[in-house]
Amino acid sequence: MIFPLLLFLVPLVTAVLLFLNRGRSFRNLVVKTAAVLTGCLSLATAVTFFDRSAKASLGAGWLPAVMTAVDVAALATVLYYAWKYRYVLVAVLAAVQFSVISYFEVSTGPSIRSVWDFNIDNFALVMVLIVGIIGSLIAVFSLGYMALYHEHHPDVPERQPFFFFVVFLFLAAMFGIILSNNLLYMYTFWEVTSLCSFLLIGYARTEEAVRNAFKALWMNLLGGLAFALAILVLGQRFYTVELATLVELGRNNFPVELVVALLVFCGFTKSAMMPFSGWLLGAMVAPTPVSALLHSSTMVKAGVFLIIKLTPLLGGNHPGVMAMFVGGATFFFASCAAISQSDGKKVLAYSTISNLGLIVCCAGTGSYEAAWTAIMIVIFHAVAKSLLFLTVGTAEQQLGSRNLERFDGIFNSMPRLSLCMVIGICGMFLAPFGMLISKWAAMKAFVDAAQPLLLLVLVFGSATTLFYWTKWLGKVTTFIPTDENREKGILPVEWLALKGLAGLTLVVCVLFPLISKYVVIPYLRLTYQFAGEVISQSNLWTMSLMVCLLAILPLRFGKSRPKKQVVANLSGENIGSNLAYRGAGGRIVPVTLRNWYMERWFDERKMKFVGYTLCLACAIMELSLSLGGVLYV
Repeated sequence: MIFPLLLFLVPLVTAVLLFLNRGRSFRNLVVKTAAVLTGCLSLATAVTFFDRSAKASLGAGWLPAVMTAVDVAALATVLYYAWKYRYVLVAVLAAVQFSVISYFEVSTGPSIRSVWDFNIDNFALVMVLIVGIIGSLIAVFSLGYMALYHEHHPDVPERQPFFFFVVFLFLAAMFGIILSNNLLYMYTFWEVTSLCSFLLIGYARTEEAVRNAFKALWMNLLGGLAFALAILVLGQRFYTVELATLVELGRNNFPVELVVALLVFCGFTKSAMMPFSGWLLGAMVAPTPVSALLHSSTMVKAGVFLIIKLTPLLGGNHPGVMAMFVGGATFFFASCAAISQSDGKKVLAYSTISNLGLIVCCAGTGSYEAAWTAIMIVIFHAVAKSLLFLTVGTAEQQLGSRNLERFDGIFNSMPRLSLCMVIGICGMFLAPFGMLISKWAAMKAFVDAAQPLLLLVLVFGSATTLFYWTKWLGKVTTFIPTDENREKGILPVEWLALKGLAGLTLVVCVLFPLISKYVVIPYLRLTYQFAGEVISQSNLWTMSLMVCLLAILPLRFGKSRPKKQVVANLSGENIGSNLAYRGAGGRIVPVTLRNWYMERWFDERKMKFVGYTLCLACAIMELSLSLGGVLYV
């Protein structure tokens, strides 16, 4: 277990070093070194434990004390900021959940012995690779981005040592969540990620940043309270705090429905399900690397990771119905809200919420096929969406705006960045890339699970994605001749991350038949005690070959042929430029292209109101029914 231990320690030690030494050269060296080590350790862990589960118990009397100390430090930090900015609700939620955990550890904790504190399976390895590789690339990208960020935002205090300290502490806590089987330890890491996200969102310390940071904090603390209550109920009724044991209890028809419902609700807050999606939308105020970390590879994936772990206990019971309904409604209404948005990061935020909703909806059905679909969406979404967030942030720095209407001609002025952006967009919605294949599998899973309503939600929700992705793709690929090169300001470390994620997106889409066969299906075989193909391997390899052709053919098409350029036929007198023409009265009219956003039908406030109302009503109703304990899992 040396590699998993180092996987946790390297980011943790890096965070401490960056906090203590604030030199820029030292920071650049340490971040790059730590990123390489973290990525290599992720690969080494995946190779070492490939296709076999491993469990471990540290058996050290000091570990619970350390975890308690971390809980106390987190509480003290939250109370300090709550007092400083006068957020009473945050202080109350933090104090209540700490009191619940403290009461449990004093009253019931001494009588409970955890057999396995940590667990490594194939799904955990998938998450380790996502967090380790993508998180490391985002950290490297941040070196260049944050230097330019403060040039463009001179009013924001320069606190890069603190920023990178929180980023690496965040990565260490995510590894803790992924590898923990002991729910008490997972809870501690869970709260550390909530605190880190609060600090990152509020980095600029503006009024808007502070407000959005506290919104994220109180919503995640509400989920943390549900987590603490789940531990209390599980420990007092069944004298265990192990996640694996909880799953076995549910399979053997023990009444663990309330515990499962509380943990699913906790996953809702972390993965930004409606009505808790407001914190993720507010996180856009933070620097772009923070958005990439929170929206794609780490923060929001913690919530769906926990819910997918509970998938065998879901289905036709109250937690399962809650996950299906809330996930399905979030998927549909977030997709609709994205149509009316022109802010690139906001489109990505709503798209993230939508895809997380689909993952939760699939997990809620509890079936083998739906679990396969959920895991595959997690993989494809992580790589493609992190790439898109970084490309939008880079474009914003070069253009001075992230409004999609400002992206005209970007393919000519920033061709390499545009290509990375196109790869990310294709990975999210275009056939035969992986996300569309996953939705095909979701349709099959909903049909086999006899869920016609979910099938309709999937069909119409997926149709709405065409509106905003095709608009974006059209903007990026529009040909407007220009000799201006806007890519000169992009630093080498930024290119390293962008090209790395673009290549990773293509690799994952090409190799997803192997990922399915050798990674996902073995995990599901252990979880469900049987294995089967959701989509035949022949179909998967056909789609993989099509991705290869899409990537290779444009490299040769038209090469070495003379390229003829002609002046565009504009609606007036040509003045020798494709950017303007002379119209009526001799007026010079600039050429503009604008998308249709259909605000009248897909108004953001309307979509949020309906989605929030339905999801909140469902969550309250199903939690109330679970509290009654009338059904077994």
